[in-house]
Amino acid sequence: MFITNKKSSIPLYLFLIYYIYKKLSHAEFLKYLVLISILIVFTDQTSNLFKDYFERFRPCHDETINDQIRIVKASCGGLYGFFSAHAANSFAVATFFYFSFKRFSSNFKYLFLWATIVSYSRIYIGVHFPADVLFGSFFGILLGYFFSISSLKIKI
Repeated sequence: MFITNKKSSIPLYLFLIYYIYKKLSHAEFLKYLVLISILIVFTDQTSNLFKDYFERFRPCHDETINDQIRIVKASCGGLYGFFSAHAANSFAVATFFYFSFKRFSSNFKYLFLWATIVSYSRIYIGVHFPADVLFGSFFGILLGYFFSISSLKIKI
């Protein structure tokens, strides 16, 4: 599935970065670029910490349910899946852009549709349980909102 591949989001990320580059001053653009980078890295690494701590098998690695699920992907990633980094990152980016830049365009609300599709795709291909995706989504929304609010307090 194209949408579930991490690289499939690169064109969207590049477009979003280009969009804010055109709308913001150079200093503001750099501030937001750094914040977005930190947001994605922090969200991704926190997901890895949770996976190592909770050690909850991905559906595709859980032998007790392997015969009950459909596995779409040939390889299913790491052993553990709680919580979904794809869901967390996509919702973090959607929330951050929505709250930080809605003054420029109301279209940022559509990023939540993209985040929902990315998140659902993780369940569809059998690499996450619904709870992994739900927790990741909520975590991403909270972090995206926190980073957006924090961006207002950072003066350049």
